[in-house]
Amino acid sequence: MTHASSLRSWGLAAAGALCVAGVLLAPQVTDTFALLALTVYLVMAMLALSLAFVWGFGGILCFGQAAFFGLGAYAYAIGAINFGPGVAALLLSVAVPAVFAALLGYFMFYGRISDVYLGVITLAVTLILFNLANSTSGSEYRIGEALLGGFNGIPSIPTLTLPGHDSPLEPEGLFRLVGLLLIAAYVGLRLLLRTRFGQVVVAVRENERRAELLGYDARLHKLLAFALGGAIAGLAGCLYANWGAFVNPGVFSLAQSAQIIIWVIVGGRGTLIGPMIGCVGIQWMVTALGGQQTVDTGLVLGVVLAAFVMLIPRGIAPTVMGWFAPRARPVATGQERVR
Repeated sequence: MTHASSLRSWGLAAAGALCVAGVLLAPQVTDTFALLALTVYLVMAMLALSLAFVWGFGGILCFGQAAFFGLGAYAYAIGAINFGPGVAALLLSVAVPAVFAALLGYFMFYGRISDVYLGVITLAVTLILFNLANSTSGSEYRIGEALLGGFNGIPSIPTLTLPGHDSPLEPEGLFRLVGLLLIAAYVGLRLLLRTRFGQVVVAVRENERRAELLGYDARLHKLLAFALGGAIAGLAGCLYANWGAFVNPGVFSLAQSAQIIIWVIVGGRGTLIGPMIGCVGIQWMVTALGGQQTVDTGLVLGVVLAAFVMLIPRGIAPTVMGWFAPRARPVATGQERVR
């Protein structure tokens, strides 16, 4: 390991330790209202992280991350109502969207669907799930004891209870759990991208035909990356259902899908940290604008997206990293680094 690599590793370890310390200590210095807002910011940052991996490193433009997010939220709600808000319900919320993503990805990747049609298909699947969830308002639409509720959604979702604890998580405990899981997901993806599998995923994004000529199964690598992104989005959906104790078909909405794309574009495609920064920044801006009636929030989001596409096309993180480390050796591709 070179001296620069060693310094970088120590720097990352120190940054990780500071993040963990911040997550553990924040509830002690933050009021409940601010803590709840920070919690949902981090939940959405995990959702942005899932697309940052799938699109930024896997090269799969997926308009369906909201579908996996919603499936995770509904799966947790149904599991928690039927057999308790324990680890089993949490695992169900990860497994359902992961399996769904794997099945969808199998037909898309092994069917050699082109990138444009892949985006259309994932968007169509999201809209189908939105309409399907909206049409389940009758009392006959139930899974076990859980009424799906149609456009009214599922209220009063039991909050997660961790092993060894008799009571559900309080806002402070939920914030710590969300923060630690987000850090774990980020670190796990960074380590994954440094493995042979991660390098092949990036190579497939750069040139799928060349990767296949070198003997790699491009379709399998894309499928596994797609399923992993679905699992992370599902975990974010589970945490979102815990945060609000409520889920409705809005989690599958077109607006939700569009926001995730905006987070990645603003933060910087090809990085992991950038989309999370973009997500938190935009969520904060939307919250700040929500208290006034002068400017339409959707219009502001459109202006922000247009401005970043024209003025900072690489996004926040790659641009800032270019300022401070213009000669750093790339890790992910010839132009991007794993961040």
